[in-house]
Amino acid sequence: MASKSQSDKIELFARTPVKKALLTMAVPTIISQLVNLIYNMVDAFFIGRTGNSYMIAATTVTLTLVMMNVALSNLFGIGGGSLMARLMGAGDVKEARRVSSFSVFGAIGIAIVYAALVGLFTDPLLTFLGASAQTIGFARSYTQIVIVLGCLPSVLSLALAHLLRNAGYSTQASIGLSGGGILNVFLDPLFMFVLLPAGMEVTGAAIATALSNLIACIYLLITYAKVGKDSALSLSPADARKIQKGSIGKLFAVGIPSALLTGLFDLANVCVNIIASSHNDLVLAGMGIVMKVERIPNAVNIGICQGMLPIVAFNYSARNHERMRETIRTGRTFGLIVSAISIVLLEVFADPVSRVFLSTSKGDASLALQTIAYAATFLRIRCIASPVQLINYHTSYCMQAMGQGKATMLHAFVRELIFYIPFMFLLDHFFGEIGLASALPVGEACGAVFALLLLRHVLKKTSKESQEKNG
Repeated sequence: MASKSQSDKIELFARTPVKKALLTMAVPTIISQLVNLIYNMVDAFFIGRTGNSYMIAATTVTLTLVMMNVALSNLFGIGGGSLMARLMGAGDVKEARRVSSFSVFGAIGIAIVYAALVGLFTDPLLTFLGASAQTIGFARSYTQIVIVLGCLPSVLSLALAHLLRNAGYSTQASIGLSGGGILNVFLDPLFMFVLLPAGMEVTGAAIATALSNLIACIYLLITYAKVGKDSALSLSPADARKIQKGSIGKLFAVGIPSALLTGLFDLANVCVNIIASSHNDLVLAGMGIVMKVERIPNAVNIGICQGMLPIVAFNYSARNHERMRETIRTGRTFGLIVSAISIVLLEVFADPVSRVFLSTSKGDASLALQTIAYAATFLRIRCIASPVQLINYHTSYCMQAMGQGKATMLHAFVRELIFYIPFMFLLDHFFGEIGLASALPVGEACGAVFALLLLRHVLKKTSKESQEKNG
């Protein structure tokens, strides 16, 4: 018999009006996504107070390694969370608990392996990612602290948040991730400008970020253990060992494509960094500013999609396909509205927004002004990709919710390897750095068309299978 808490979550997923259910799940997730941006944006903001464009370029290089934390957390967080929600929809709470426990220990294991590999190959990795003689020292310091020492709490906290969200505890997941971001706001200036000497601002930012991640992880672990008594969440090693082999396959069928999706996105950023650094460090720094700013509307839209995922997954397994389709349509509409608003705001305020991240009153003002000019130009071009990026995110999360791992993987490969990355090199070759910036809207638009066709095919297949089983 389900506990009262578990019954409340089933009521939310199965019977609460779709708009209300989606807002209940998405709003806390959006908040946590936005506040989570503070981890990197606050670092960039305070580092920018030095007026040192090379420090900004260094943090741009390390962003690729940091984003791998997200990819690894998706492997078990989204893979396990999506399966857990489908098992709840099918009424198999015992197996859902086994999946959740397996996912936690899996996230711990893979984080340790990744940290060890980065620690062994730090300098070659950074050089490959675009670090120059002027930036590699700063990049090395940030990587060793945030990735090598701080990878485990970072990956684990993100995975725990996904699992909590998919069990219906979106608010608790949001508090954990948001709290870490807010803490980082206070710790950054403390370590950068008070406790450490001038010239070590990047190291100070890294220490503040790693410490914030650790505290967020501790909170989420405690919360997870507490709500696990009345939910499908478990930390028991015995539950992890009892997971069915079929469940492991289903977890990885969604988790691997989800991780690859983020990994391929990360690969695209690697290519951006390599191409930008081939022009000069200022182009790289300007692109780094833009890649942080444009994550604001993306974070809102990803929050909508993550809030939508467990509702879609639950109703897919419960065979309530009409409610599932309504949830998909509502999530897409909300996301397109956010994208339209973001384009207007970023086109109008591109220059002042770019100036927020780099001071012109300290350091070399001439270099800072050139960097800001690059950033504002790139931002006006890249922001128009927001609606088609939403379509790509939305489609991917829908297919993950339905357990369509192969379709998710196909979309990820086509989006990044067939469209975006080739356009990046092609347009940069003909139009320079302006072409590099233009590759995002062009590549994402092509990917979105493919995504909509793919989702249409998946939904038709789902409807046909449902009719055959009911008929």
